Amino acid sequence: MPDRDEIARQMAELSLLRGTFTLRSGRTSSYYLDKYLFSTRPEVLGPIAQLLAEAIWRVEKETGETADRLAGAELGGIPLVTAASLVTGKSCVFIRNQKKDYGTAKQLEGKLEAGDRVIVIEDVATTAGQTIEACRTLESLGANVLAAIVVIDRQEGAAENMAKAGYRMERLFTKADLGIDE
Repeated sequence: MPDRDEIARQMAELSLLRGTFTLRSGRTSSYYLDKYLFSTRPEVLGPIAQLLAEAIWRVEKETGETADRLAGAELGGIPLVTAASLVTGKSCVFIRNQKKDYGTAKQLEGKLEAGDRVIVIEDVATTAGQTIEACRTLESLGANVLAAIVVIDRQEGAAENMAKAGYRMERLFTKADLGIDE
């Protein structure tokens, strides 16, 4: 079992930036978590993948349903869902922010079938806007979303917004776990 405190310390050390930042939600923040600075490091990504796998198995046990697929949203969710897929042995799909206008013109890459039970993997959640969009995209393609698991919850309304939208959200870490008190 990975050492959660050590993983949190490494993520904060590698990715925590201070300054003035505009987030995807449009909010301004005094800190930014550059998740690519930890999700591209195998010594951090590997243990995160193990924690994601444990969370996936916990969701399956608690819901009594087995996930057929994992899903990750462009771009930050892609390395995370791929790593979780390797640990769990579950296939994954990638959700684009919008349909491509070339080739197959798809919004979703990988194989998804109607009725598939899916767990969404997300990097950082502030208001959960992107996570909710990803869940709705999957549902529009016939999937059943069991839950979304976020690596870091900034604790700015994501859990509440997910619940209001009718989705279960699990988190591996909060900003407090990373020592962020703003």
